[in-house]
Amino acid sequence: MTLRREAFLDHVKERGKYGTVEEAERAARVVLALLGAHLVGEVRSRLAARLPEGFALILLNPLQSAEPLSPERFVRATAAWIEGATEQTATWDVSAVLSTVADAAGDDLLNEILLQLPGGYDLLFGRPQPT
Repeated sequence: MTLRREAFLDHVKERGKYGTVEEAERAARVVLALLGAHLVGEVRSRLAARLPEGFALILLNPLQSAEPLSPERFVRATAAWIEGATEQTATWDVSAVLSTVADAAGDDLLNEILLQLPGGYDLLFGRPQPT
């Protein structure tokens, strides 16, 4: 089931404790653009189908990445794309967005997503995996 834009942003806003929907949207745009660079094929398309249309398009037309980023580098890249962000605030941004994405994806698709990502992303999605 596809989340409506307002519901998606409300979840991100609440989890990120943002003062405005615009702040939540800025974080969502950056994080989804970076995430899209790491996902390929059917997994990326299936996730996009569960996101509001505008965010699905961002996921499907991602920023370019020469190599998969470790979770730490993903957070640093997020900080670099959000004006005034630090690694600490970017960690908060990534967590707010990716935990909302995890809810939209559901467990089965999330497991497939995590298989395409370097180890450690489960924590960014707020879904620690057993070791």
